[in-house]
Amino acid sequence: MTRRFPLITGAGRFLTNISKMTLLFGVAAFTFQDSPPKPDDSRFTPIVVSDNLDEPMVFEVLTDGSVFIAERKGALKKYNPSTKSTDLIATIPVNTKYTSAEGVVREAEEGLMGLTMDPNYDKNHWIYLYYAHPTEKKHILARWEVKDEQLVESTKKVVLEVDTQREVCCHTGGGMTWDKAGNLYLTIGNNTGNQKAAQTDERPGRASWDDQGHAGNTNDLRGKILKIHPEPDGTYTIPNGNLYPKGTPKTRPEIYSMGHRNPWRIAVDSKTGYLYWGEVGPDASEDSEIGPMGYDELNQARKPGNFGWPWFVGNDQAFPVYDYAANKPLDKKDPKNLVNTSPNNTGLRELLPTAPSFIYYPYGISEKFPLVGSGSRSATGGPIYHRADFKAPKRPWPAYYEGKWIAADFSRGWIMAISIDEKGDYAGMERVAPNYHPVQPIDIKFGPNGDLYVLEYGSNWFKKSDNSRLIRIEYNGGNRKPVVQVSTDKKGGTVPFKATLSAEGTKDFDGDALKYSWKVMGPGGVVKSYNTANPTASFDKPGIYTANLTVTDSKGATNSQSLKIVAGNEPPKVAVNIEGNKTFFFAGKAIPYSIDVSDKEDGSLSDGKISADQVAVSIDYASEGFDYAEIIQGQRSVDASTQFAVANVLINKSDCKVCHQPETKSVGPSFADISNKYEGQPGVTEKLVKKVLEGGSGVWGEVAMAAHPALPVADAEVIVKYILNSTDKTLSTLPVKGEYTPKIPAQDNGRGTVLIRAAFTDRAVSGSKAVPSQTTEEMIVLRSPELTVSDAAVVKGADMKAIGSQGAGFLAMPFANSFLAFNNIDLTSIDKLEITATAQKREGAVGGTIELRLGSPTGTMIGKKEVELAPEVDMAKIMAELENQNKNLKPGEKPKTFSRPARKPVEIDIEPTKGKHDIYLVFKNDSAQPIQPLMSLTKIKFIQ
Repeated sequence: MTRRFPLITGAGRFLTNISKMTLLFGVAAFTFQDSPPKPDDSRFTPIVVSDNLDEPMVFEVLTDGSVFIAERKGALKKYNPSTKSTDLIATIPVNTKYTSAEGVVREAEEGLMGLTMDPNYDKNHWIYLYYAHPTEKKHILARWEVKDEQLVESTKKVVLEVDTQREVCCHTGGGMTWDKAGNLYLTIGNNTGNQKAAQTDERPGRASWDDQGHAGNTNDLRGKILKIHPEPDGTYTIPNGNLYPKGTPKTRPEIYSMGHRNPWRIAVDSKTGYLYWGEVGPDASEDSEIGPMGYDELNQARKPGNFGWPWFVGNDQAFPVYDYAANKPLDKKDPKNLVNTSPNNTGLRELLPTAPSFIYYPYGISEKFPLVGSGSRSATGGPIYHRADFKAPKRPWPAYYEGKWIAADFSRGWIMAISIDEKGDYAGMERVAPNYHPVQPIDIKFGPNGDLYVLEYGSNWFKKSDNSRLIRIEYNGGNRKPVVQVSTDKKGGTVPFKATLSAEGTKDFDGDALKYSWKVMGPGGVVKSYNTANPTASFDKPGIYTANLTVTDSKGATNSQSLKIVAGNEPPKVAVNIEGNKTFFFAGKAIPYSIDVSDKEDGSLSDGKISADQVAVSIDYASEGFDYAEIIQGQRSVDASTQFAVANVLINKSDCKVCHQPETKSVGPSFADISNKYEGQPGVTEKLVKKVLEGGSGVWGEVAMAAHPALPVADAEVIVKYILNSTDKTLSTLPVKGEYTPKIPAQDNGRGTVLIRAAFTDRAVSGSKAVPSQTTEEMIVLRSPELTVSDAAVVKGADMKAIGSQGAGFLAMPFANSFLAFNNIDLTSIDKLEITATAQKREGAVGGTIELRLGSPTGTMIGKKEVELAPEVDMAKIMAELENQNKNLKPGEKPKTFSRPARKPVEIDIEPTKGKHDIYLVFKNDSAQPIQPLMSLTKIKFIQ
């Protein structure tokens, strides 16, 4: 259910004289200082620049709008803004495999990993690529000249080489950026095997599994961020200000920072010179004896430093060195006196103290950084925005984002604007363009025109994805295009028929007057044109028609949408019928239902010409927050998967497809493989639900399953049931008549919804030109009988205060003659209301009466209850008595504590009422002063 906040009108006393209030996720956030206003989300428009890419890794935008894109398998492509085409420029021979100790060849993360343009590219046409050598165990940073849309091979200069291993996967880095002095920064992954929590295997022959010899080694370039100054002849020099001065024994002077696991995309703040990057952390979902839970990091370096891996992660959470020979963890290191004693260490023993992490977050909810969410994580990084970095940009971003870090997470698919205060410290974060959901953003940066570009790797790992693409997010600070919505009262019919086309929902965010132009096109071209918003079109001949609406605002900006109308086939009619209350479900109480289907050409269920197995019926319980509107899709074919419409929505909104595909293996097994493996096993649903929530490893190889502790149990159960049934091609849907008894899954709060859905597809009509089949689907949504005050459609004369307890989100404090209104509530079979309400003297409340009325604050009253002032609790007396009792405790006896007794809800018996009504809770007390609240309340529960 989409979360709505109430329209607050009237005496909202606590809002008085506040300059700005934002209600977000049930939290009231107040901003008093003068600052540039936040731009409306509608001003950001994602535009597809290039698609049909194959494992895109990084990109660079040139001043003319063209874009170089590097793909992992070695392809270098260039997007041409004039032709709107993306062409292959060159193919770099690269390695993409490793051979395990067992002799098995597997995909590695390496290949063509990095790309950057020389700061003077417009003059010298130099491009730098970072890639895995095709035959030798090393990564190469090389420079070419681009001429006539080709790499000139004779100009190739090998700038830098990094020795690597190919016994085990992973972590390559490959992010590059430049500072004002022309210094090049390069991120390099630790190139170490994943085992246990941190990789510290000191046994002979296991150097590839010991990160103390890689990331923790001052004499090794892996697990580092390098800073070098490329020279015109293809060599490089060492700039000042790196971690160790040139000539320091047992160190590499190229190292700017060390102790990295997988530093990814990197950026330099042009104003402060600070370095920012995303750091992909280890996989553990919980603390254990072998180390802390894993954290990803979004990091800042104000100066060269040691960021602690493999001994530390997050806010100096320590990993013990693991003794693989004795199979036990050893002591943990001291972050302030760090000593590298590994036999694989060729660098300094005594290391610099660890530098602090900027932002860090685990699989689960982060209390310190809650907006990052939960589930799979892969911190990407991104650019720092400064308007001064752009020369005459066409579409600069607004001043609101000045100095903010625009960072992304590959797995979670968000983009954050991270605020940094004048001291350089973290000051907060918020989503950027929250309605845009990138599919695994692997690189993100601003182009010269001021647009933010996002490279989406796509949903398949180590193979081409249909949804790999480059997106340009344009900010429009001026006139915005109209937002066009189209619909029709008939999506088809037997000819002749008429259909009313509708532009309802079309709007212009700037409030401009709009002009409408409909064109109805059939097989022979344009059939009819209309210049009104809601014309009626006639259809006399069978066929498929497209009705296209173009909307133009007063400044000439246009936008369009279209819909399909099938003439010659009447759409079927589908009805979902239920007995009893049509607003609420009640756990444990059966819901009798029946489905009616009729079709003008095919017959009906009742006459037997349509069989029950042709109708797809599904009933789901979805946890609180599920947006059921997303499964309402017209023109949908009906098959077994229709039964799992809710599961499909949950999977598409989660990170499932980061690692899994329906039929093919990706990072993890396919849904089909999982279904086949666990077929027929007892208790498998509960087992897999637990694994989804808690994570796990070892079943499908070396890749760990991410934990999803914040995923509602109900949602995990729906997803698991879908996966387990994904190979059953003969799966039948529910019967067209029956009963469904809602059951609240364990640990679910019960505030979800029950969705009863039916769909039917009729037969296509044959003839000289085939007329396609038509699909109709209908759905009834039943909500939890427990509402909160924030569900109210209208709140008048009451204060709404954010609270962080009881799952209520808000607390209402009504004053005399105030009311809360709830729209379209079915009161059939409802006997009473239970209201979590109390009048407490310490809150200034004086008590009063709650009246339940229909239709308006003065409508028919069907229930009434007095809420008296609650007796005061003498806490001083109670605590004194407890103190006396605890003086005489026996050895081992627990001290006695005080628990405030739970208050019973206020019960209002209501007169028998049928049907749906707008209901009003009206609060009365004729003797109360205008400034005296009557009571406080949070929840309203409807009882049968």
